Amino acid sequence: EAAGLVLLDDDFTSIVHAVRLGRTIFDNLKRAIAYTLATHLPIVGLTVIPVMLEWPLVLLPFHVAFLHLIIDPACSIVLEAEASESNVMQRPPRRPEDPLFSRETLRISVLQGIGVLAFVLGVYAFSLWSHIPTEEARSLTFLTLVIANVALIFTNRSWTRTIAGSLRESNPALWWVTGGSAILMTLLIFVPPIRNAFRFAALNWQQLIVCLILGVSSVLWFELLKLWRLRRKPSLA
Repeated sequence: EAAGLVLLDDDFTSIVHAVRLGRTIFDNLKRAIAYTLATHLPIVGLTVIPVMLEWPLVLLPFHVAFLHLIIDPACSIVLEAEASESNVMQRPPRRPEDPLFSRETLRISVLQGIGVLAFVLGVYAFSLWSHIPTEEARSLTFLTLVIANVALIFTNRSWTRTIAGSLRESNPALWWVTGGSAILMTLLIFVPPIRNAFRFAALNWQQLIVCLILGVSSVLWFELLKLWRLRRKPSLA
């Protein structure tokens, strides 16, 4: 009862498995927290900046509630169910005094949030500048934000592998959240009663494609950072 570690069998490989599991849980918690911060920065920005600039409001309370239908499952189900990183057992032991949320983690998370905010705020500003009706501008901005949020889930699955590399690892919850988001956004855009309740306007296919491209582009810088690190790693070995 006083032991710090209790062996339930006489196979010492269980210790290795326990260490791997602990490191995986730690990594997944770190990425989940980073994703949570990254997704809330553009929400706060889209709430505060239009008020400061005296623009029409983008996000209303029910829009924020809808976004949490994506954010909450992504944190509690998708990211925390990820498999171990390929180098999880090659890293030196973490010092007990090291915080869960390091400066690097905070920096990456904030940059991700600012990147998404820049894209979605740019969509809204350009829409207003082009004299697009408020409901249509809100639809464009909100759809871009939802796509960017889903893209953040994909890119935060791993901080060492690109999205293409991460897709080799199975995560059924990822596709449930992605498919559910697509279905809900389809209802919001194409079903008139729901669309009117959310104060949206109908979008054409060209606009949908533009929102998709911009939403995905908001996380491309982090994918490029991963590629740079992967190419730099052999030279450091």
